[in-house]
Amino acid sequence: MAARHDLTRNQTLVLDRLTRADAPVSAYGLLDQLREEGLRAPLQVYRALDKLVELGLAHRLESLNAFVACAHAHEHRADEGHATGTTAFAICETCGRVDEFHDHAVEEGLAAWAGAAGFTPRLTTIELRGRCKECQAKAA
Repeated sequence: MAARHDLTRNQTLVLDRLTRADAPVSAYGLLDQLREEGLRAPLQVYRALDKLVELGLAHRLESLNAFVACAHAHEHRADEGHATGTTAFAICETCGRVDEFHDHAVEEGLAAWAGAAGFTPRLTTIELRGRCKECQAKAA
């Protein structure tokens, strides 16, 4: 994984904004937030996001078309990122909270299925959508 000082200025700006965000942020949302920092074109944000995802420092949430900073970026070696594991997200549809987690049992089950099916996965991301504990308690 790249050290923070190895990131470009745009990558650092985008990662800092993702890290401080309370909820997932779209690329255009990031662009709007970073215009005062000199980012003017969507391509600048998309290039930064692509690199951050490649380095395992950020994740794209497919169902939301938005991005979050990796909650476990410090736990990965430079040569592996998330490429060797399954990343899962619990997304609260009420408050927008996103919890990132890893479950080795799920990972092993998917690997067993892939092996039996002769399928070679490139990336596995699981998104669970529902309501978090706090929002359930408020609704009760």
